[in-house]
Amino acid sequence: MTSEPQTPITYASAGVDVEAGDKAVELMKESVRRATRPEVVGGLGGFAGMFDASAIARMTRPILATSTDGVGTKVAIAQALDKHDTIGFDLVGMVVDDIVVCGAEPLFMTDYIATGKVVPERIAAIVGGIARACEEAGVALVGGETAEHPGLLEPDEYDVAGAATGVVEYAHVLGPQRVRDGDVVVAFASSGLHSNGFSLVRRVIESAGWTLDRHVDEFGRTLGEELLEPTRLYTKPLLSLIADAGVEMHALSHVTGGGLAANLARVLPTGMFARIDRASWAPPAVFQTIQALGRVPQTDLERTLNQGVGFVGVLPEAHAERAIELSELSGIRAWRLGEVTAEERATIAADAEVTRGAKGVDGGAVQVVGQHPKA
Repeated sequence: MTSEPQTPITYASAGVDVEAGDKAVELMKESVRRATRPEVVGGLGGFAGMFDASAIARMTRPILATSTDGVGTKVAIAQALDKHDTIGFDLVGMVVDDIVVCGAEPLFMTDYIATGKVVPERIAAIVGGIARACEEAGVALVGGETAEHPGLLEPDEYDVAGAATGVVEYAHVLGPQRVRDGDVVVAFASSGLHSNGFSLVRRVIESAGWTLDRHVDEFGRTLGEELLEPTRLYTKPLLSLIADAGVEMHALSHVTGGGLAANLARVLPTGMFARIDRASWAPPAVFQTIQALGRVPQTDLERTLNQGVGFVGVLPEAHAERAIELSELSGIRAWRLGEVTAEERATIAADAEVTRGAKGVDGGAVQVVGQHPKA
């Protein structure tokens, strides 16, 4: 037999506050309204976000592209600092810019937040950041969900995820099929750590005994401020670059989990070899600091962090200078990173690792050689 509870058990007493969820929606409404496009049908609060796809019907062979992701353990930094208005840029960057890799224009996005306790102001700050990032990227935020999970997550804990959809004309799809012998690799600078490798970063600073409020002269700000620097959004600059008549882009790669070599290898065809020269750039101070603090081996560091390179493009040598110029005009530093050759003709250094394909992709080969210049 079971005993009767002394007092009635309600959803609220079980830890879920529906009224707090409603208040959070009210607080986020204005920021979400700005993250829109003319094609959006309906408003906030529907069971599904709706998007008018009439323009797609006029394309010759429209290819839909979709992506989903989160921001990993970077949320732990936001929670520790009680600063939640930038993590949305990390989410949008991780999701939307993956779609740009194939040359697609991202159209709309949805988000999902799971938390131990809905604090309306905190949820509104997170969604406000997502909305501002969508606005900057030209993507409509058409819906989302906030779920309260008491007992599974602590009251101050949360995680975020999102999904987006874009479209590209089939004839304009970028990827390994376009890459040619003699192409060059152009780097587009990151804004910092972005949203990958934070399990390593957090372990290093914990081991070193550093606190997030520690001022670091090399950063010109506190450690926490440096770690929470939002992921750079490449969407509009790269779409403009791709559309430029003076740039024939063959492939793009978003440098996220796995690092530079692995992500570049994913967009090269088998039989092609890319040689990347470390001497072409100096990683920003945060990467050097993490490596020194944790005595992190070079190979492990490069497999985990972006090292200052957030995106790479593969294109004909004759078009590289124009691509770099356009990127610089958009505010993103760019430089020539390396070259692509047929592997059968490539000079492969015997003392450096060769990365072949990644994440299930039977792609090309990449070797990173040389040493970074001293700061």
